[in-house]
Amino acid sequence: MVFDVSYITKVLKRITIILLSIGILIILYKLSIFYMPFLVAFILALILEHPIRYFMKKFNLKRRTSSIIIFLISITIITGALIWGISTLISEASNLIQGVNNYIDKAYNQIQNISSQFDVQRLHLPKKVEQVIESSGDEFFNSIGVWIKSTLTKLIDILMQIPTIAIYTSITLIALYFMCVDKIYMVDEIEHHLPSNWTKRLSIHLKEIISSVSNYIKAEFILVIVSFIISLIGFYIFNIIGLTIKYPLLIALGIAFVDALPILGSGTIMLPWSVISATEGKIEFAIALLILWGIMSIVRQFIEPKLISNKIGIHPIFTLVAMYTGFKIFGIWGMVLGPIILIILRNIFSTLIDRGVVKSIMER
Repeated sequence: MVFDVSYITKVLKRITIILLSIGILIILYKLSIFYMPFLVAFILALILEHPIRYFMKKFNLKRRTSSIIIFLISITIITGALIWGISTLISEASNLIQGVNNYIDKAYNQIQNISSQFDVQRLHLPKKVEQVIESSGDEFFNSIGVWIKSTLTKLIDILMQIPTIAIYTSITLIALYFMCVDKIYMVDEIEHHLPSNWTKRLSIHLKEIISSVSNYIKAEFILVIVSFIISLIGFYIFNIIGLTIKYPLLIALGIAFVDALPILGSGTIMLPWSVISATEGKIEFAIALLILWGIMSIVRQFIEPKLISNKIGIHPIFTLVAMYTGFKIFGIWGMVLGPIILIILRNIFSTLIDRGVVKSIMER
């Protein structure tokens, strides 16, 4: 049997390039965690780039002047939001930790009432099986209570580290200022220190990757902020009209986080919540939740096409696979990072994907 050494070498080279690209992405992920303030500043700089250019054109300003104006407006909003958010989160999380057992007991009793309506004895299950089902239900609710307590405790511990938060925030804001004001200088410096052939090749791929990823992040960020603001305002209106919600900020943050996940949305929280409220006899509250969810869905459907002009061209099943893979590798935040990494990989290997991955690797 004769082996074509050149063919095998070519295939191995292509596979190595793919593996190296994935390895580089993993290293970049680790570095992004280490340099988180600069990553946050970079994302904010991408978001503020459009307002900066708008001010430059509208008022005929230089980039530095326009950047300083937008930066001052942004820092005022961010500082105010942080002060209010941290103080409110500490208060709500502390109260929720104290009353979490009561909420678990209420949920357990509610499920017991629903399950009592079904005659399990008709199934003629062995007693051991019935005991296992009952004990597993108890363990399930106990584990939920422990998880909620540990999560809220960690949240309070993070929020209580005011000096550390202040340092991270200061570094982020300073980095944001320089990225906004001296963007052109920073780009020129990077091009100056890299070989010219590198910059030509990298600039093409980086522009496409940064454009697609930044558009995706900015669009999702704006959509999540809109969902968060609508839900938070709605919950405060509920409190005003007598439909009491004890932890509006925490719940609004939870809805915003779920709404940030591709495929999933605010309905995964709002719909079950309204159904449970209806079974408890809180019909008005359930209807109010459905109306609020309907408003959020209508607003999202109205602004989403304008924010996401170019579709990422990835089928929902692959987005779901990316979410699951990200969750298994990086944890809960991997559900957000997974689709972003998928977008990057699609841009890097666009030619390979269009021609067929296996075909491109194995063809002569």
